[in-house]
Amino acid sequence: MILRDSNSRRGSHPGSAISRRAFQQLGAATAASMAGTMAIDQSVAAEPPMTHGRAQACVLLWLGGGMCHVDTLDPKRVGDPKSNKAGSAYPSIPTAIAGVEVCQHLARTARLMDRGVLLRSMTHPLKVDHANSTNLMKTGRTPSGTVVYPSLGSLISHQRGRRADDVPPYIVMGYPNVTRGPGFLGSQHGYLYLTDAESGPTGLQRPFDIDSPRQHRRSELLGLLRRSALNRSSGDATIASHDAAIEDAQKMMKGAFAKVFDLNAERDETRLRYGSPFGQRCLLARRLIESGARFVEVAYDLNFKNGTGWDTHRHGQEHQHLLIEDLDQSLSALITDLELRGLLDETLIIVATEFGRPPEFDGRGGRGHQSAAFSTALFGGGLSTGQAIGTTDELGRQVVDRPISVPDFHATILSTLGIDPATELYDGDRPIPITDHGKIIRELFS
Repeated sequence: MILRDSNSRRGSHPGSAISRRAFQQLGAATAASMAGTMAIDQSVAAEPPMTHGRAQACVLLWLGGGMCHVDTLDPKRVGDPKSNKAGSAYPSIPTAIAGVEVCQHLARTARLMDRGVLLRSMTHPLKVDHANSTNLMKTGRTPSGTVVYPSLGSLISHQRGRRADDVPPYIVMGYPNVTRGPGFLGSQHGYLYLTDAESGPTGLQRPFDIDSPRQHRRSELLGLLRRSALNRSSGDATIASHDAAIEDAQKMMKGAFAKVFDLNAERDETRLRYGSPFGQRCLLARRLIESGARFVEVAYDLNFKNGTGWDTHRHGQEHQHLLIEDLDQSLSALITDLELRGLLDETLIIVATEFGRPPEFDGRGGRGHQSAAFSTALFGGGLSTGQAIGTTDELGRQVVDRPISVPDFHATILSTLGIDPATELYDGDRPIPITDHGKIIRELFS
C-alpha cells in the first residue's frame, strides 16, 4: 500500500491517497494492535508448559456404587440418622498432611497420606444413576452417536503399549462391562478378565482333554481360517484386531505368566497384611504390575461385607464402616508394599468411584446419590503428593473451590503416565481427542 500526504500534487483522488490525520490514526491503531498481540504472546508465554509424568503403570481401585465422600475422604461435622441431622457418619482423624483429616476408619491410610493427593472437588453434571456415571468416570465421556469410547485402561494400553512381551497390558478384576472396554480402539486393547485372584485366567488354560498335538492341529486350522477371512475382507480392521488378541492369548498360554497368580509364593506376613479377598486382589495387582502389566483395575464389587457395597442405601449405611476398614487395610498395604519395592514413584494408584453421597440420611438411615461434589485420591506415580486439592461446603453438598471435572481427572492421569492429554485418536477417519478438553491439575506436577 502507498500512503500519500493529502497535500501532495501526485493525485488527489480519495481512493489514491490518505490524509495525515488518517495516517496518524492508522498508526495508532496498528501500535495498539501490536501491543495487544504482544500482551497475548506474553500471556501465552506465561502459561507454564505442559508437564508429563514418568509413571510406568497404574492400579485403579474401583469402588463401584458411590463411595460417600463425607464418610471417608472429606469428613464434615458428625451427623445422626436417628435425629435426621445431616453430616458425616464417623468422627475424623488427622493425617500425615498437616491440617487434613479423614474418617477414623482410614487410620492406616491416614498415616500414609503424604504419599498421596486427595481430590475433594470432583464434580460432574450427570443424573446420579450408576450406569451413566460409571461410563463417564471410566471413559471420560458421555455417549455420543455411534462412537463407542475406550476406557481409561484401554487408552493407556493403546498409548503406552506393553511393558513385557507375555504379560497383557490391561487386566480387570471385577465384573466385565462395556465401560471397561476398548471401544473404537479395537479388541487388542481390551482387557484380560479375572474372577479369582489365585486360579488366574482360566480362559487361557487348555482344557484337560486337549493334548499338545490336538492343540497344534487346532492352531493350524485357526490360522487357515484367519488367512481366509482376511483375504475375503481385504484386511478388515475388526478381524485383524481379534486376530491380534488371539495371538496374545496363545503367547500367554505358553509363557510363565501363570506363575504370577501363585499368591502362596508370598510370605505369610505379606498376605496377612493385605487381609481380605479384596486385599488379596490388591496383592495380585502388585504382582501383576511387578511382572510387567501396564494397567490393573481392582473392583470392589465382588465382596459386599455390608450387603450393598458402596451403594449405601438403607441398611448398607449401618455397616459401611466394614467396607472402609477393608479399603484402609488393602490400600495401605499396597502403598507400603510398592514403596518398599521401589515401585511407588513409577506406579500410580487411583481410588475412584462414580459419584458421592449427600450428607443427609434417608428415611431408613441410608444415603442417596450425589454428583455435584465427591472425592477421589491418587497415590505415588511421581506426583507432587502431600496435598488436598479443592474444597466443598460445610456439609459437602457443593464444590466451593477448584472444581475438577472428569475430563480434567482423566487428563491428569494420562499425563502422569507420560501421555499428552492433547493427543488425537482416530475412529476410522474421524479425529477424536483423547480427553473431552480436559486440563491437567498442574499442582500435582510442580
